[in-house]
Amino acid sequence: MKYTIIWPALLAFLISALLGPVIIPFLHKLKFGQYIREEGPQAHQKKAGTPTMGGVIFIVSVVVVALIYMRRYPAVIPVAFTTVGFGVIGFLDDFLKVAKKRNEGLTPAQKLAGQFVITGIFAFYLLNHTDVGTGMLIPFTGGFENGLYLVLPWFLFVPLLFFVTLGTVNGTNFTDGLDGLLSSVTVMVAIFFTVAAVVKGSDITPVTAAVAGSLMGFLMFNTYPAKVFMGDTGSLALGGFVASAAYMLNMPLFIVIVGMIYLVEVLSVIIQVVYFKKTGGRRFFKMAPIHHHFEASGWPETKVVAIFTIITALLCLIAFLAL
Repeated sequence: MKYTIIWPALLAFLISALLGPVIIPFLHKLKFGQYIREEGPQAHQKKAGTPTMGGVIFIVSVVVVALIYMRRYPAVIPVAFTTVGFGVIGFLDDFLKVAKKRNEGLTPAQKLAGQFVITGIFAFYLLNHTDVGTGMLIPFTGGFENGLYLVLPWFLFVPLLFFVTLGTVNGTNFTDGLDGLLSSVTVMVAIFFTVAAVVKGSDITPVTAAVAGSLMGFLMFNTYPAKVFMGDTGSLALGGFVASAAYMLNMPLFIVIVGMIYLVEVLSVIIQVVYFKKTGGRRFFKMAPIHHHFEASGWPETKVVAIFTIITALLCLIAFLAL
């Protein structure tokens, strides 16, 4: 166990911890500062200029660990590929935002096209180069060995995979709005999938452990007040990780439990937009995504992050009961 969990986690943590002091000044030097939306919380305006694209710190950590373990544990490959693939899309988006000095990077069509390509490659690899199959474990039915599986034909499985993956990526993207929020929440999710992989006997443990470790290292620089933001580089990468890890474990249905924060963040935006249009300009939440609603209600940023992380930890415990 120590070779597939502890060492990958420790190595990834160490790489992130060492890369931070190197990459952050480099991003400062290149003036890769975050643009803050004027319509966002006014308290966030002081964060303008904080280096973004910091997701490269933990992505590099994960890549290094994956390269070390992928030959012996080939199941690492699709998870690492999807994580890095979505990270590249986010990197391009962040780079264009910085270059244009405004909060617009890739067009929605360009971003969606890139996400479709990465998801399509992952789906092809999953169905043709792994023995994962199209079964999805149903929570609370007895676990990996005795539980019930929802088995779909490929022509239904693939569209659902696209929906779940793109939905998860958008969820992590919306969650990345406070210092350390997405990092803290996803550490819990990565730890859950690592333990689940051990229970199942899956070979993806080196990469799930690496994500957990690398995010712990990244949090040294990303907690309030953040010295660096992960940007879309990191948030899209983490969405790709969560979705691909879940599918490699036949556990996409568990995302609804452990990734509840991601789901609520997306739903809060949808509700806000629909309500705004239906009522002629009224708002359901004080601000969306929902973490900003709590900020606008007087919660300190650190309290929102702590509560959302605690909720995710409890949801992961519930998900363990569902195994």
